[in-house]
Amino acid sequence: MTQVSTVDDTAAAALQNALGAEHAALWSYALILAFLPDALTRQAREDELAHTTLRGAIEQTLTQIGRKPETALPSYATPKPVTDGASAAALAVTAENDCLVAWRAVIERTTDQGLRQAALKALTDATLRAARWRVVAKTPPAIPVFPGQP
Repeated sequence: MTQVSTVDDTAAAALQNALGAEHAALWSYALILAFLPDALTRQAREDELAHTTLRGAIEQTLTQIGRKPETALPSYATPKPVTDGASAAALAVTAENDCLVAWRAVIERTTDQGLRQAALKALTDATLRAARWRVVAKTPPAIPVFPGQP
C-alpha cells in the first residue's frame, strides 16, 4: 500500500471492508483452484498472489494508522455451489467484483492522496482480473461501464 498520513474513521472503515473483501477473495481462490482446468490454474494462482499481497499491504497500513486489522472468517458463503470449472470461474468473477466495490468505496471515502492512489491501483488491477474471468465465465461485458459500482 503506501505510507498514509491522514485517515479518518470513515476511511479506516472502508479500508477494513476492503480487507474483508481481500480475505474473502483469497478463500474463494483456494476453492476456485480445486475446480479449474489446468489451463487456468496459472492465472488463478497469479490472482491469488495479487490478493495475498494486497491483504498484507492493507494489514500493514491499518497497523500504521493505529487500527487492528480484522481477521479472516473461517469460511465464506458462495452465491452458487462450485462444482466445475465454469462455476469456479463464475466465483472468481464474484470475488473480483466484491473487491471492486470495496476498493471504489475506499477511493470515495478518503481524502488521503496516498491511500486514494493505492486504492485506484487496486481497483484498476481488480478490473483487469475481473475482465479476464468474465471472458472465461462468458459473463459480458468484460469490463463494466463503472467498475466497482454496487
